Amino acid sequence: MVLTHIGYSWSMAFSFPKIYPILDSSTIPTIGRAEFLCGLGASLAGAGVTLLEYRNKTGGEAEVLADAGILRAAMPVGQVKLILDDRVDLVELAGFDGVHVDVGDASPAEARLLLGSERIVGTFGGSEELLPGILTAPVDYLAIGPVYPTRTKETTKAPIDLDGVRRLRAQAGDRAVLVAVGGITLARAPGVLEAGASAVAVSAALFRAAEPAAEFRKWVALLSSISI
Repeated sequence: MVLTHIGYSWSMAFSFPKIYPILDSSTIPTIGRAEFLCGLGASLAGAGVTLLEYRNKTGGEAEVLADAGILRAAMPVGQVKLILDDRVDLVELAGFDGVHVDVGDASPAEARLLLGSERIVGTFGGSEELLPGILTAPVDYLAIGPVYPTRTKETTKAPIDLDGVRRLRAQAGDRAVLVAVGGITLARAPGVLEAGASAVAVSAALFRAAEPAAEFRKWVALLSSISI
């Protein structure tokens, strides 16, 4: 699916992948952190990752920028789009390609104003129902869910299951890029895409695997044949 602004008429020359890896800082070791990130980034780029989000809810600005710099060096510009969670103010400094903002962060409009039209902006789109007015927000994709129970990201929202994915797709129409989040495993992913998600966001199932790059290849092999 070609990435398009939900509320805009233009599109970017970027095909949104079916798998959206989210690297949470909780999976990054404290000892040997730089070496770990360098190897992980390079291996994921080599495995074909074209879009990755880095999420750090606990670290300070110095840690976020240090990690981001390593990932950017290991995952070349033009090959991999890197998304920073929350920190709109650090996207430019990190050399990242966009930001994901949720309730409590900068608004999508604020993020777009700060980052301009060439960077990716994503936000939460809804759970049981789409958020009012979200389809006119200046964003490139909407996260929906949680589809299944999850412990990777704190949430009080009840899982929406596949029926919820179908319902949100019907509300969003065909053009919106919907990224399903929450408790999605390799076995569950095909059903989530078939229910109407454009992509599945994967965190623990990928980054707690012994070899994340090899695990990513398994996801690609399974999901490549599913039409969306």
